[in-house]
Amino acid sequence: MSDETGCQDSIFQSMTIGEIIARLTLEEKVAMMSGSGFYSIHAESKKWGAKPYPAGGANERLGIEGLKFSDGPRGVIVGHSTCFPCSMARGATFDRDLEWRVGEAMALEARAQGVNLLGQVCVNVLRHPGWGRAQETYGEDSFHLGEMGRALSQGSQHHNVISTVKHFALNSIENTRFNLDVHVDERTLREIYLPHFRKIIESGCLSVMSAYNKVNGTYCGQNHYLLTQILRNEWGFEGFVHSDWVLGVYSPHAAEAGLDVENPEPAWFGDNLLAEVRKGNIAEVAIDTAVRRILRTLKQVTKADDPRPSYPMSLVACSEHTGLARKVAEQSAVLLWNRDSLPLDERSVRRVGVFGKLATLENTGDRGSSRVNPPYVVTPLKGLTSFLGTDRVTLAGDEADPIAAGKAADAFDAAIVIVGYTAVEEGEYIPSHINLGQEDIPENLTSILDGARKRSNGQTMGGDRNDLRLPPAQVDLIRQVAAANPCTVVVVVAGSAVMVEDWMDAAPAAIQTFYAGMEGGNALASLLFGKVSPSGRLPFTVARDASHYPPFDTKAHDAEYGYWHGYALFDRDGRDPRFPFGHGLTYSQFEYSGLRAGRREDGALDVAVTVTNTGTRAAIETPQLYIGWPGKAAPRPKQSLRGFSRVPLAPGESAETVFTVEPRDLAWYDASQRTWRIESGLHTITVARSARDPRALSMQLPFEREFNLGL
Repeated sequence: MSDETGCQDSIFQSMTIGEIIARLTLEEKVAMMSGSGFYSIHAESKKWGAKPYPAGGANERLGIEGLKFSDGPRGVIVGHSTCFPCSMARGATFDRDLEWRVGEAMALEARAQGVNLLGQVCVNVLRHPGWGRAQETYGEDSFHLGEMGRALSQGSQHHNVISTVKHFALNSIENTRFNLDVHVDERTLREIYLPHFRKIIESGCLSVMSAYNKVNGTYCGQNHYLLTQILRNEWGFEGFVHSDWVLGVYSPHAAEAGLDVENPEPAWFGDNLLAEVRKGNIAEVAIDTAVRRILRTLKQVTKADDPRPSYPMSLVACSEHTGLARKVAEQSAVLLWNRDSLPLDERSVRRVGVFGKLATLENTGDRGSSRVNPPYVVTPLKGLTSFLGTDRVTLAGDEADPIAAGKAADAFDAAIVIVGYTAVEEGEYIPSHINLGQEDIPENLTSILDGARKRSNGQTMGGDRNDLRLPPAQVDLIRQVAAANPCTVVVVVAGSAVMVEDWMDAAPAAIQTFYAGMEGGNALASLLFGKVSPSGRLPFTVARDASHYPPFDTKAHDAEYGYWHGYALFDRDGRDPRFPFGHGLTYSQFEYSGLRAGRREDGALDVAVTVTNTGTRAAIETPQLYIGWPGKAAPRPKQSLRGFSRVPLAPGESAETVFTVEPRDLAWYDASQRTWRIESGLHTITVARSARDPRALSMQLPFEREFNLGL
């Protein structure tokens, strides 16, 4: 490690973990199990993440600096770091390698700013698109979550920054997250809500953050079944678990359940935990075990060799990282539909009208714990102006007066309408009495939605969405502009699914950019004018009717999480989504051929397919592998995603892509026998452009015998 950790490195070189623990007093060990200084730092700065937070593990007497935490789904929140597109946007890339590079860039900027614990890997299942913090996860499918989360974690830990995977587990409603009790049966828990966590843990992720909610009656931060039985005993996790920040712990006995660190300050650990140990109500061995996990993790990253000699501040928001942010924004945008309007021709499109309040807003996502403060943000208007020049781009109207905007639209060769949401309407739920530095949101944004949440008069901001449609004023804006200008393109800014039934017929083209990060405006210009072909794919299902999603009560204090959601639910019910999981258009066309599959002795599956670019433009294709199950031993989805790849091809070029499906990804969980089983019988192998691709290639492969994989 570099020089800044020299003192800590010295003690780990001179003493074993056991020797360090033996030298610590009980009071010191308990102190290491809590963060400290959060409230004083926050009171001084008035900003969440103004500097790294001491998050446990420190001991000044022995020279142990401990854990220095920063949140990070969109980038390191400390300082003025690179703001990448939100996690949902990056999920839309379906690109593991690109996500690994994002993780590496985050780690470089973390190290440069004194951070060694990064809370960046959020993989909670998008059970319903109304979830307020949907933008912080990758999508609705467990396999996809695991693959993307593993890449981010490994990219970060390549530079010896401890990755945190969160929120463990079943955290998918925002407004009542502090007291929600999620009821789930064992098979659903194991097959739907935990496999992605397990994949990330087994890939080497060193830290876990517990969720706020309860699972089957017990808070996650003190849930022995989750934190010890499953995480440690079954999965073999040797890192440490820390709580979510504020109200994540409700008893000192959380230490016995498997929680190692309470953050941000000791509410139930500290003096309360110390008193329980001294009374004999909690065994000191539980304290030693927690401290050992913390120290073992610190030693691992402290003594490991660094890939580079130093981590200077010049790495923060450097040109390489901002360029990466732009590339991710370009490759994450999803072209929803295109009636021969895109790409625009910059030679013939001389004058562009830009419409919508969001066109000029620095709108990178919610203003809660995942907020990043980059040195600059390129808005849609700035990006288009930079690309075409100030004389060719005009901000011509917004939803405050859709009729006037429509009248103005006729004067332009093309009209770009920017619609969607902001931190006011979705994101982390922030009660009015809590200040995370969100006060700089323009007041006029509260008028974008009818009855929008405001930041004054005792009201809140962020939280879950109750409506999956665009605000009526934005729909009116789209219709008025599109009626006047036949070359209208709608750009949707949102953290998850937005229903389009009330305006799809009016707009010739639509592209969803999610929250596209600090370089989003530049990326948008490149996409609209064909410098880059869109290649993002929806990591969720967009319904025609909101009732087709699972029940979602934003005021619930008890919720039943069932087996069915997302594309599996639509398949089961025979409902046609507006856009299926995996949907996304490009500026080219592709064909698949030569599908073949075979099994290995251990039960794993190899599948290969050839992809050909039959169009006239270079583009990236994203073939997806789905497995259809026999479903005789237990009800299973009609099909499940079990592979995906990114294939960049020039016009006329072909390439073979190969998928490998590991045995556990073929298995179902038999709760009665507490084991994973691979069914015998015919399995359907499908390679497709989406979960509802009518041109998909399929074949059947017999599994002659059942495999029992154990736990």
